[in-house]
Amino acid sequence: MPLIEYRDALNQAFDEEMARDENVVLMGEEVAEYDGAYKVTKGLWKKWGSKRVMDTPISEAAFIGMGVGASMLGIRPVMELMFWSFATVAWDQIINNAAQVRYMSGGLINCPIVIRGPANGGTNVGATHSHNHENFMANVPGLKVVCPATAYDAKGLMKSAIRDNDPVMFMENTLLYGEKWEVPEEEYLIPLGKADIKRVGTDITLIAHGRAALTACTAADILAAEHNISAEVIDLRSIRPLDEETILESVAKTHRAVYIEENKPFCGVGAQIASMIQERIFDELDAPVLRVTSIDAPAIYSPELEKRQLPRPLDVVEKVLSIL
Repeated sequence: MPLIEYRDALNQAFDEEMARDENVVLMGEEVAEYDGAYKVTKGLWKKWGSKRVMDTPISEAAFIGMGVGASMLGIRPVMELMFWSFATVAWDQIINNAAQVRYMSGGLINCPIVIRGPANGGTNVGATHSHNHENFMANVPGLKVVCPATAYDAKGLMKSAIRDNDPVMFMENTLLYGEKWEVPEEEYLIPLGKADIKRVGTDITLIAHGRAALTACTAADILAAEHNISAEVIDLRSIRPLDEETILESVAKTHRAVYIEENKPFCGVGAQIASMIQERIFDELDAPVLRVTSIDAPAIYSPELEKRQLPRPLDVVEKVLSIL
């Protein structure tokens, strides 16, 4: 299988789905003639033209609202946010419209929209550009939330997200755009709500989503090499729907769990997972479910300090050793 950059895997997903379905369109700031702020949509405007790939005004409220309305009429828009932090400008359109219309119409109106872009810290762009919105979005019934860690997962999940009849919030990570993974040349789909066991282990379960899944894998390598500890790594891939079965089966096997996320700890995804584990399989646990998160403060602008703010592999190793 060829090695493909994360951004190119997404680009392939868009291209393939636009060829498959004429109702798939791309919209966002600079996604067309400029090829996208992160070059994720490179070449697609030249190939598909201005009716399929459209630049929008710098108004998230306006173009997300336009995409939501279009999706209710049968279009399948893929909307790029230059930063997921800017989703707050379109909160009403996403939360009060996209998420609610299927329920409020008694199932008569679907909203098959994908809203995508980078949701992460670590790029030294300050507190207003560094939010991880997955816990906010997963809190809202009607929204699906996807956080791929690899190019392989990003392509397969994006194709499934575009075909889904519900609004999908697709969280990418800027730091991964240039990273390469093996991606098949033949078509494949990854279903939403199916976690991936990135590494099999027996002593402890490390659960994560997004780039934190790669942090967990590195930590697992260190634990094996330096401490003879076998860690199983579960990458959720999608947060809502959530693959509860895979999590519970793994923790029932290892009897210990640590959740790793680049989100803040208060009301984070890890808090939900920890609660679920302790409610469902408390008797299987030999230790409390612990979490490794971002430091609970606005994103730090300083490059060196921001690196410390985000969870590191050694932070995970230290947490694992505390319960083993």
